[in-house]
Amino acid sequence: MRNTLNGFGLGLRTEHYRDFVESPWHVDWLEIISENYLVAGGKPLYYLDRIRRDYPMVMHGVSLSIGSCDAPDSAYLRQLRALVDRVEPAWVSDHLCWTGTGSLNLHDLLPLPYTEAALRQLEARVAQVQEALGQPLLLENVSSYVRYRADEMSEWEFIGELVRRTGCELLLDVNNVYVSSVNHHFNPHTFIDAMPLTAVRQIHLAGHEKHGGYLIDTHDQPICEAVWDLYAYTVGRLGSIPTMIERDDNIPPLAELIAELDCVRALAQRIQAKQAA
Repeated sequence: MRNTLNGFGLGLRTEHYRDFVESPWHVDWLEIISENYLVAGGKPLYYLDRIRRDYPMVMHGVSLSIGSCDAPDSAYLRQLRALVDRVEPAWVSDHLCWTGTGSLNLHDLLPLPYTEAALRQLEARVAQVQEALGQPLLLENVSSYVRYRADEMSEWEFIGELVRRTGCELLLDVNNVYVSSVNHHFNPHTFIDAMPLTAVRQIHLAGHEKHGGYLIDTHDQPICEAVWDLYAYTVGRLGSIPTMIERDDNIPPLAELIAELDCVRALAQRIQAKQAA
């Protein structure tokens, strides 16, 4: 099933379990948060197995902390591989970030310093994770609110070099690109233009909140006009990439999310039809 998934998806959330079990919806695939299904038994796994019969899935993690100074947790990797074997996802993703060190978990997706030293460390980390999973890992660009004085390159240059060295693939979060572009005052088109075309396997779309002169990635709002525009630009540059909407708070009825997803589908199809004409 690897790399055969296409179309438009949603993040599977507990609020919508019964909806997906009780009737079909116009969704091509679903993304699960890996950590929600690592405990044996219980309702989450029951619904996962039931919904998995009808919808292809991908797995998306938040705990890998691949950019930490600490090596990836071997017990966590074993649990993740067991879930991969159970779900048979089209692919597995996590974030290009760190979440803590040692016993300290900051419960946030923190950006890395974009340095040669960080790249060298990530080479070993990505190799370890890909060997444990038995497949390439997708890494997602995070939204960020600070920069490091030690940075030696841009985020997009760092990502491109990481792909070249490790063979990892990318989950391109268009909302995160926009949020970071506002917070750090760069042109988001420059970021999109630099993405290695053949490495981008999936796209995230989401909403965010405005706080004065900066933005916070909250996943609690509909997609805003600026992110719609950036997604249109991305489709024009990268072509047809499996795309989904993330909604993690202030979650509306499933029908409302499906309507928003239909707008994503229609926009992508219009752009592709225009390019083909």
